[in-house]
Amino acid sequence: MTEPGPTARRTLRPPAGYRLAASVGSLTFSPYDPCARIAAGSFWWATRTPAGPATLALRPAAGELVAEGYGPGADWVVERADGIAGLRDDVTGFAELAAAHPVVARLAAQHRGLRMPATGQVFPRLLRAVFEQKVTGKEAYRAYAATVRHFREPAPGPVQPLLLPPEPAAVAAAPYWVFHPFGVEQRRAETLRRAAAAAERLERCADAEEATRRLTAIPGIGPWTAAEVVRIAYGDPDAVSVGDYHIPNTVAWALAGEPRGDDTRMLALLEPFRGHRGRVCLLLEAGGVHAPRYGPRAPIRSFARF
Repeated sequence: MTEPGPTARRTLRPPAGYRLAASVGSLTFSPYDPCARIAAGSFWWATRTPAGPATLALRPAAGELVAEGYGPGADWVVERADGIAGLRDDVTGFAELAAAHPVVARLAAQHRGLRMPATGQVFPRLLRAVFEQKVTGKEAYRAYAATVRHFREPAPGPVQPLLLPPEPAAVAAAPYWVFHPFGVEQRRAETLRRAAAAAERLERCADAEEATRRLTAIPGIGPWTAAEVVRIAYGDPDAVSVGDYHIPNTVAWALAGEPRGDDTRMLALLEPFRGHRGRVCLLLEAGGVHAPRYGPRAPIRSFARF
């Protein structure tokens, strides 16, 4: 049977130098993410919308960006394709802030085509963030991918196998032992189930500030997890992942030449960039900046508190 073509289409006009893969890279957990991938220069992203399942395809074409939607939620994702691609990212005033520090100025110039996406969806990123708490990236990805495959539901569109994120209600109803074989201990499993039960309320949040308030009111979710979520769901350029194992050291090294730093020092160094503090952290990551390593090599991520 022939796979039906897109049911919604839109042409977007990105700014000069825009880089699709770099901008949407944060929406994929790895090159093997079951819900999102970059293939043959196009970005494919599966999600659930108020109108039903959908897959969004973004592909560059002659300086433009073509957005195509598949499935019942096609119109929903195509209408929001500019935000998902990072084209709603407001960089007003950042150039002046960046100019105040040579490292930030250099990275801002090198990565001027990098934009921050805003998906408008909380729970898919929250699912991943809970699994990333206090473990390595490899362990977090294993739990995330296994969970998506456990609740397996194919996404619409021609790219297979591409799966939809789990339905929050199904996650909320799943007992702890469902997640245990995926390497998820009871604390994170219970946090995930509580978050899934609150997903409908979380999706109604008007902005990053309200979402942060609601998220951190859920036991097991703290500033790190909330920042990871609102940076993607709302494209919040000021969200800083307080509690991360590596980011304070990276910021201290890049901005002050100090090989080690704590959260307090990190926030002090980022204060001149308020409004874009998360953007600075993103640029440091994009630039491959790392503090010197002492002793045994630590995993790159995540070892966040929560």
